[in-house]
Amino acid sequence: MILPLAWARHHLRARETVFILLAVVGGAAAGLSSIVLGSLARTLQYLSYALPHDVRLSAVPELPFARLLALPLGGMVLAAFSWTTRARSRRLVDAVEANALHGGRMSLADSAVISGQTVLSNGFGASVGLEAAYAQIGGALASIAGAALKLRRADLRNLVGAGAGAAIAAAFGAPLAGAFYAFEIVIGAYTPSAIAPVAAAAITAVFVSQAFGVQPYSIDAVVGSPTETHHYLIYGALGLLCAATGIGLMRAVGLLESAVRRMKLPDWSRPSIGGALLMPLAWWSPQVLSAGHGALHTDLAMGTTLAFIATVLLAKCAASVVSLGFGFRGGLFFASLFIGTLVGHLFAGVLDQAFGFIVVDPRNAALVGMAALAVAVVGGPMTMAMLVLEATHDFSLTGAVLAASLVSSTVVRETFGYSFSTWRLHLRGETIKSARDIGWVRTLTAGRMMRRETGATSAATPIGEFRHRFPLGSTSRVVLIDDEGRYAGIAQIPNAYAEGLDPTSAVAGIAINGDAALTPDMDIASVMKRFDASGADELAVLDSDRLVLGILSESHVRRRYAEELEKAQRELFGES
Repeated sequence: MILPLAWARHHLRARETVFILLAVVGGAAAGLSSIVLGSLARTLQYLSYALPHDVRLSAVPELPFARLLALPLGGMVLAAFSWTTRARSRRLVDAVEANALHGGRMSLADSAVISGQTVLSNGFGASVGLEAAYAQIGGALASIAGAALKLRRADLRNLVGAGAGAAIAAAFGAPLAGAFYAFEIVIGAYTPSAIAPVAAAAITAVFVSQAFGVQPYSIDAVVGSPTETHHYLIYGALGLLCAATGIGLMRAVGLLESAVRRMKLPDWSRPSIGGALLMPLAWWSPQVLSAGHGALHTDLAMGTTLAFIATVLLAKCAASVVSLGFGFRGGLFFASLFIGTLVGHLFAGVLDQAFGFIVVDPRNAALVGMAALAVAVVGGPMTMAMLVLEATHDFSLTGAVLAASLVSSTVVRETFGYSFSTWRLHLRGETIKSARDIGWVRTLTAGRMMRRETGATSAATPIGEFRHRFPLGSTSRVVLIDDEGRYAGIAQIPNAYAEGLDPTSAVAGIAINGDAALTPDMDIASVMKRFDASGADELAVLDSDRLVLGILSESHVRRRYAEELEKAQRELFGES
């Protein structure tokens, strides 16, 4: 076993074709995992709601109120699952956070917990999608394989992106959308070294899904009238509307989560209460349940009134906010697609009534709104443009979709700054805004870069004695400590030889940077900010008791930063 692993590690580093083959295997595993997770969730839905064969939960006309008791019951099951797996007592890392902060390293056990929570939430009807579970388990399988083969950091991140993107590709039957999902959402950049493995993984996952006869989440949309040049401006306005809607949706989830925490409800009760709150919404219309695949197809195919569309829009937004705010697990990927179609349809209808004629085709507006709102919530303008292209095969409409998506993405970045996944990380205290690799910044700390300090001198030493012990040219600076051994500043040797100094006075009188110091856990970005603020050339690194651990110079810090940045750039472009 050791020899094959050693052979694989050598060839994975030396030959790109071997790495592509590994990505193909990872894509097949991700496709299979998507099939399994989707089947589990649909089975739960059919058992819980006695659905007819081949009918999606959100597409049924109505549900008996007694059946809707599955929602609070599902909340109880979810709480029991979370308690059993101790999910709330540990930090669960998703693929985006893993690639941004941990070099692509993920835990299979934690990923299984996240996927299980998502399947239970979706399977019992909460207004969340399974896409988070698909990407999670696909990325985790790739991460475990890459870690076993001891891949380099950049290769492991690319493999995790390939696995997550392949899972999305399998779910939607859309290899282009899955590949761009990997680039934009999970890897955080279009890297030349990742193009071939990511594409190979996405295509393989779709083939595996088709081989098993699984019906993907295809969007069988019929394109309306041809898209003309002036429509781009109108769809740009729709992009603005979708950006505002997406920001409102994300903020509403955060606000409700905060409000629920302030209520100090027991953790086990939150999903059940959320499920009970969903019951009247679902009784009015089952379209608010689950991710909304069936409802999306129904609403695109059937003509409905603007009042009904507006009501479903509000109800679906409320259901998604309640589901996530009260502790159900899942994402807003497909939910945002469904909400976007409603926004687009409503936008076209309002324009028609305002001007008295058809300004834009409502079917086209629904597809543009679908992509633009998903970009606002999930991110990835090219991902959503490719999803529409693979659904409609219409390049003209795809151009309008891309224009609206770019408007939506720009507005969200400038005014809000986060997609839904990174916004939730922000609420947890993280500052990342994408999966771009900044983990090396976090790991390069003052404690790792400092030089150990063993020759500290008492700050009470007379200047005359200090001059005797440290002649000019012997060293450039000396760290000073007080009578209790705590940091008291830095004495620069030339300053001790300035004219007019009393040789009997304590050297503490010429100490500098007594208040400016570093802690060992400060990352390199924080260290450089401290140097800029203090104007010092060297700073001491202190522990919590102000005992001196070491010294760090600004020149060394900036040199290390430049070296690591150059290394990251080489990895980005696939250079050794």
